[in-house]
Formats: sequence, structure tokens, C-alpha cells
Amino acid sequence: MKKSVLRAALLGVSALGLAVVSAPASAAGVSACLITKTDTNPFFVKMKEGATAKAKELGVDLKSYAGKIDGDSESQVAAIESCIADGAKGILITASDTAGIVPTLKKARDAGMLVIALDTPLEPADAADATFATDNLLAGELIGKWAAATLGDKAKDAKIAFLDLTPSQPTVDVLRDQGFMKGFGIDTKDINKIGDEDDPRIVGHDVTNGNEEGGRQAMENLLQKDPSINVVHTINEPAAAGAYQALKAVGMENNVLIVSVDGGCPGVKNVEAGVIGATSQQYPLQMAALGIEAIKKFADTGEKPSPTEGKTFVDTGVNLVTAKPAPGVESIDVKEGLAKCWG
Repeated sequence: MKKSVLRAALLGVSALGLAVVSAPASAAGVSACLITKTDTNPFFVKMKEGATAKAKELGVDLKSYAGKIDGDSESQVAAIESCIADGAKGILITASDTAGIVPTLKKARDAGMLVIALDTPLEPADAADATFATDNLLAGELIGKWAAATLGDKAKDAKIAFLDLTPSQPTVDVLRDQGFMKGFGIDTKDINKIGDEDDPRIVGHDVTNGNEEGGRQAMENLLQKDPSINVVHTINEPAAAGAYQALKAVGMENNVLIVSVDGGCPGVKNVEAGVIGATSQQYPLQMAALGIEAIKKFADTGEKPSPTEGKTFVDTGVNLVTAKPAPGVESIDVKEGLAKCWG
């Protein structure tokens, strides 16, 4: 009898313990997950900062996950499964595999969760309830316009190298590349596809994996193809830094315009130093903060976010940052870029 009473008492304590553990989430009323490609890239660090601050402000219980490296989709799949099991109300995700992750995210949506893609659209884009992102086509267009305006009449004889991300992650590559071409005055043919252009000014494309070493190697490869390259479009600023090192090694650093997209503090400082001519600055903190707001609103009202008017996604803003403004191209200066940068 005493053992039964003790067992019942212990079970009561255990149940009470579970109630105490779950109380914060219950009190907050909403739980959410942030899943990024890595937890080391400054872009995603700033994204987590924005999500964490907004979650605290709104009383949302936030859990953050990240892949071990860029491209680690398995860890992201496991994170989604954990979020479903935890009963989260919504997921914010920067997908490493924009198509391969879709079946797992469908499970989350089927479980009643709001799924928001951050920065990079899924394939297809409507596999998420919404996308909060930079207008990457516009980001590319801004640096394309700047490069063309800076070259002036010489733009018609330019030799352009494209330093992309990876063949398996084409979404942002397509938008930024085609945007650059549109801004520079190149016929993109199918604007949703890289590689069908026939403009003789295009020397070629190579991949960088979005890092400095990849940028250096890709630049070396394309210089072997055509040493007269004088314009370099890079997928991001680490790749741009690598391209600059390759150009400097052969004494060409002062003869080539490098343009990029990101707006991280190291990249903006490289604009200030003349390594990068211009960069399109995006705002990861804003993406994540708005995403948390959307999940909270969905939890409270059932309402899903609507795209920005005239677009298929929620536009979180972009500005061209340069120390050398070009006629007809709106931009902000380095001082403002540094005030808004991340990383």
C-alpha cells in the first residue's frame, strides 16, 4: 500500500514537472522554428539575431537550428521533423536544397504549420506559404546598371565573368545573374535560365560555393579562358574577395570592375577600399523579424502573409552601396552602408 501511494506521489510530481516545463511555451502561446543553412555565416547569424529579438518582443518561443555546412540538407530535414514533433506554429527556413526539402516541408504544412522561406525561394516557390526575401533580380539589376554606367561607351566591348554559387543551387544564381544582364543591357533570352545567352561579351560562368577560395579559383579558371576580362559579377562578397586576390596576383586588380550582392560589413569595407566597385545590400535581420511577426499573426488570427504588391514574395528591401555613384543609378554611400551592414 505504501509503495502504491509513493508511486502515485512520484507520478504526480512527474506530471507536475512536465506541466512546469511546458508552461513557458503555453504562456507564450506560440512556438516557432528558425532553420538556416549554417550558424557561422554572418548573414545567417544576423538572421538569427533578428528572429531572436522579435520573438522575445512578441513572446514567441523560438528554437533555432542550422546545417553543419552550407548544403547540409539532412540536418535541415531532421530539424523540420523536430519542429513538427514539438508542435511549432511556424517554420522560417533558408533551404540548402530548395527542391529536395519540399516533401518534408509539406509534412509541416499538412500538420497546420506556416512555412516561410527566407532569402531563397523553394522550388516550386508555392511549396512555402510565403517567401520573405531580397528582390534578387533587382539586386542584380542595380549592379548591372552601375557597371554599365561606370564603363560608359566601353560597356559595348566589355568582357564579363560570372562567378556563381553551385550548380545544385540555381535559384539565387539565376535571379542575380539575369538581373545583372538586364541592368547591363544583355539579352537574357529566357530570364529564368542561365546559359542560353549568346552575347559575345560573356566570357563564361564558374562556381565558387560562395566562399573566398572558390572565388579565387573560379576567377583563375575564367582568366585562363580570356585574360581580357574587365567586369566580374560575383554571387556574394566572399567570392568577390577571392576574385580580387586572383586578379591582384596577375596585376589586374586596377583594371577590372567587381560587383556583388550581400551588404555584409566586410563586403562594404571592401567597397570602401576599392576591392568591390558596388554591392547590392540585403537585410537578413529584417527578413527574420518580419517572419516571426507573420508566424505570430498566423497563430493569433489564422491569416497568412500576402506578397508585396506586384511581386510574388514579401520584399525586404535592397540598396546599392558604392563609393563611386554612377549617373542614373540610385545608391547609398559607404557610410550609410556601414550603418546598415551585418557581420
